[in-house]
This record gives sequence, C-alpha cells and structure tokens, in this order.
Amino acid sequence: MKTPIRGATRLIPFALVLLSSLASPVIASAQPIPWERWQHLEGVVDVGSPRSDGKLVVMAAGYLFLVSPVGSIEPFARGSDGFAGPADAEPYFVVAPVLPLAPDCIFRVDDVFILDVGYPSGVIRVDGAGRASHFATVQDVDSLYGIAFDTTGGFGYKLLVTGQHSGITTVAAVDCRGRVTIVTDSAPVVEGGVAVAPPGFGSFGGYLIAPDELSGLLWAIGPDGAASTVAVPDLPTGRDTGVESMGFVPPGFVSGRGFAYLADRGTPGNSFPGTDSLLRLPAAALAVAGVQDGDLLVATEGGGLTVAIHCDSICTSTQVAAGPSIGHIEGHIVFVPDR
Repeated sequence: MKTPIRGATRLIPFALVLLSSLASPVIASAQPIPWERWQHLEGVVDVGSPRSDGKLVVMAAGYLFLVSPVGSIEPFARGSDGFAGPADAEPYFVVAPVLPLAPDCIFRVDDVFILDVGYPSGVIRVDGAGRASHFATVQDVDSLYGIAFDTTGGFGYKLLVTGQHSGITTVAAVDCRGRVTIVTDSAPVVEGGVAVAPPGFGSFGGYLIAPDELSGLLWAIGPDGAASTVAVPDLPTGRDTGVESMGFVPPGFVSGRGFAYLADRGTPGNSFPGTDSLLRLPAAALAVAGVQDGDLLVATEGGGLTVAIHCDSICTSTQVAAGPSIGHIEGHIVFVPDR
C-alpha cells in the first residue's frame, strides 16, 4: 500500500515554509526488508557506481577501494600521486558515467570526483589509473556536502555540488574543464547523497533532489535555482538521524538480479554507532516490496529506515527496508544491475 505525500510546493529560492503545513500521512507499515551487512570496511562513508570493469568504488577512512561483484576488496589510488583524505571526514564522491556531451568537453568515464572538504572547498579528480589532481574550486562556501552528475541535461550534463555558508546552500555546476557556474546561492539547507531525478519523476524530472535531515524535507532544486518541496516522508528527523542517503532506481533494475548498495559508517560514541559495513539489497526483494524503476530510494542516517518515493501526478511513499538498528548511514544509494 502507498500513501500520498503532500509537497510540490513551489518556492522562491530559500523562502521559508511552515513544516506543520506539509505534514505527511503515515507511511505504509509493511514489514521492511533488512539491508544485508555484506562486506566489512572500516570507516566506509560512501559508495559510487561501478566502473566499466564492474568494480564498485568505495570511500573508507579517507581512502578509495575497489570492490568486485563477489566482494573482494582492493586498495585504489595509493601511489605518490594518489588520493588520501581526512579519516573522520565525509568526502562524498561520484563516478563519471557516459554522458551525451559535445566532443570538445567530455567527462572521462570512470573518473572519480571527490568533494574536497578542506578550505578552499572544491573537487578532486582521480582518473582511472588512480592519479589524483585538483579539479575545481567553489568559492564562498564553508564546506561542500553533496555531489551528483546531471544525467538528464537540465543543468547541461555537468557535475553538481552543494555547499553551505551561514546556513544557506549554494548549488554549483562544474563542466569537464573544472569551470564553475553558480546555479543558486540561496537554496535551503541540504546535505547528503544528492541525486538528479530522471525525466519520469513527475514534475521534478531533471531537478537536483536533496535531503534535509533536520526537517525531514526532500527538496527539488531546478536549473533556474528555485527550490520546491518534493515530499516529507514520515521518518525520524534530526542531526545524525533524519533523511541522508538517496538514489534513483535505474531502468531495468527491478526486473533483474542486481543489488542496491549503501554505506554504514562506524561512528563510535554516536547514538547510531554504525557497523562499518557495506550494505546491500537485492533487486528481487525491492520488486516484491512494490518498488518501480525510476523511484527514489531514501534512507535515514540513523538506522537506515528506507522508503521509496514514486512521483507522477502526485508523490507517494512506501516503506521498503531498514538497516541495522545501530546503523549510521552516509552517502549515496547505488544500484548495480546484472552485467
């Protein structure tokens, strides 16, 4: 059973909204699927789409790893020109997909783009051979908190990053040469595994979708910089507790035998101390739960409570999964279809 969610309230950039007026009905209470604790990896904080060789890219304790479909783990980008970040930071990243760009400006497939959470804030690129280099600088933000590729074209097929300054969010678009354009510097507070919606996601197709763990709101930010509320799932809210990770189910995934992947970071002393595990869910289980291709999966930072958001003329929410009760979820939800 699905329940409609109020939302789609059009806002001028950073206009305030009364959360009580957007309260959602209770989400369907079907027995949730447990996320499987698949592989142990100390400090795991994000997972990226598989490279063309089928290996997942994973960030853990400030280093990159490659994880094969059968679960073998190998270090990546460890040379003198490789990548090393702060072990206790959240340097989210994405892996460049195939994008329909002009021949003179193409993101190279399998390049990894990582948030530089130092100062000044920016993006680091790691090529397929594991060589790291500075890629772009984003001015006038205190730090960067989200990263995604525009795979639909509304933002020009660019790399999108979100950052904050004084409680206000900046969204920047970065082309393949590292040139930065500000989409908006007045968006609501968001942080986590942001993603661009596919064309069929109701009126939000092609928008950047981003979570706010404090309020529980899911925001859509358009190419014009204006923000809209997509949904307010009936999930716990608050720092280190509320909505954090998300990803869109790709075409053909639900009918196959692939898996969705998610990072559960060990965070000692936290209310949700985590398990230092790479979690996964089989496509077949999501199909049984009613998930469709094109749906948005959203997981809370605390415990990995997971809902599927489906948008056409209205948006609906279905409870589908739950992580370990002590789980500390970070980064993106990544889907790997059968190869």
